[in-house]
Amino acid sequence: MKKRRFIFNLRYLSSIFSRLMAMFTKIAPKRFLFSIFLIIAFIGITLTNLKEADQLFADAQNQISDSLGWLIILLTNGFLVFVIYLAFSKHKSLILGGPDAKPEFSRVNWIAMLFSAGLGVGLLFYGVAEPIMHLSSDVIHKDGASFSDKANLSMNLAYLHWGFHGWAIYGVVGICFAYFSYNNKLPFRVSSFFSGPLTRNIWGRVSLDVLAIIATIFGIATSLGLGANQINSGLSYMGVIEGSFINTVGIIILITLMGLASVVLGLKVGIKILSQINIVLCIIFLSFIFITGPTSYILDGLVQNLGSYVQKLLSLSTNTQGYSDSSWQNAWTLYYYSWWFAWSPFVGLFIARISYGRSIQEFLIGAVLVPTFIVFIWMGVFGNAAIYQEFMEPSSLSTAINNDIAVSLFIFLEQFPFSQAIMWLAIIIILTFFVTSSDSGALVTSMLTAAKKENFKDEPPMILRIIWALSLGIISVVLLAGGGIGALQTSVIVTGVPFAILVSFAARSLLKDLNK
Repeated sequence: MKKRRFIFNLRYLSSIFSRLMAMFTKIAPKRFLFSIFLIIAFIGITLTNLKEADQLFADAQNQISDSLGWLIILLTNGFLVFVIYLAFSKHKSLILGGPDAKPEFSRVNWIAMLFSAGLGVGLLFYGVAEPIMHLSSDVIHKDGASFSDKANLSMNLAYLHWGFHGWAIYGVVGICFAYFSYNNKLPFRVSSFFSGPLTRNIWGRVSLDVLAIIATIFGIATSLGLGANQINSGLSYMGVIEGSFINTVGIIILITLMGLASVVLGLKVGIKILSQINIVLCIIFLSFIFITGPTSYILDGLVQNLGSYVQKLLSLSTNTQGYSDSSWQNAWTLYYYSWWFAWSPFVGLFIARISYGRSIQEFLIGAVLVPTFIVFIWMGVFGNAAIYQEFMEPSSLSTAINNDIAVSLFIFLEQFPFSQAIMWLAIIIILTFFVTSSDSGALVTSMLTAAKKENFKDEPPMILRIIWALSLGIISVVLLAGGGIGALQTSVIVTGVPFAILVSFAARSLLKDLNK
């Protein structure tokens, strides 16, 4: 009897061991272990030398902006031109996955997912704050400029930072991932874009992929920490909780667990359903502000802003402040562009993963034009409603935003009917957006660190998805506790230029392959 029990236990343990080994054989060990090592080392060095690291990254960012700002702006505009060309070229009808490929998701679900993962939370954070910050800036406005001129320019700049150019970056990276993976049967990796000396060596390929992994992890982790601070500040402003570090950690844990649950459920259940919820809640939120706010003022401003933006697009998008102090440019436009580039592997891969069966034209229109249109509407409603408040009560919003940008949305909402209810709605939307970003980030990093799959529909190993989902929360808490969120965010921005150069070579590689 004992012998039989022993044999049974041995077989049971052997089965568990075999399953674990099978899991780990699906992991790309070099990419996974190298990424983990660099993440731990980077965080450790940053937190033990926080002041020095903070200064080093800030100096690096300023140096890059001062010396290479023209290059960042040139490349960003170049990618927009490239997207327009490719969307209407002879290749526009090429189907991602081959002529027989069919889309996995409906257009509505597709747009909901790419928007939720790519941008949604940023609009909630900056939709009110950025136009007001531009409005109150003395640097960008001419002496004697009227309130109307200041307001219009402020909205134009918000459109510039959140519109066509940023989504064009995502679109180029996304189409590269989709084409090389679906049509050339290569793994979902940045290294798949390239051939030649750069990727001939295994460690050359690994280094490219690890750079994308680290940028994704640090970018989402820092955003998660900052987002948790915004939720904490909002709840504190509403009098629900005290604005303490412990509460912020609790919010991060909640987002992490919800993201983990979504990742375990998979793309077609967790992320898809959350994205649908996001879009519905956003429509309700936007409609409420539009209807109960200064509707006529919003509509007048929206029409004028769009017309002015189109008219000034060329001059706005090529302005390098070459004949004046460039500090504003470094802090805003170049900061945004660098952030878009740093996030492009994450968002680009995710967009590619959900775009099987789309034509190149449909992909680029859906990934660039549609989100930009949503951004314009969102910014037009929230931005103009905020400007109206500032016009009626000068400095009411600008002073509050300068004191604490995290509570700007809630101060803005306080002026509306049913303010407490709408604040709770904002909290829920912020929470779901961060959960969507968290689970999308975990999925993307799992795909980047997974062994080559035979079929694109093969999900990355569950163990990888769990590890990366938990890592995002742990890193955020560690950074918040150590005070390294700001330093690490700046370090991510510094990766923007290398990625911008890589994306330009990737676009060239794509065009070359299409023209074979």
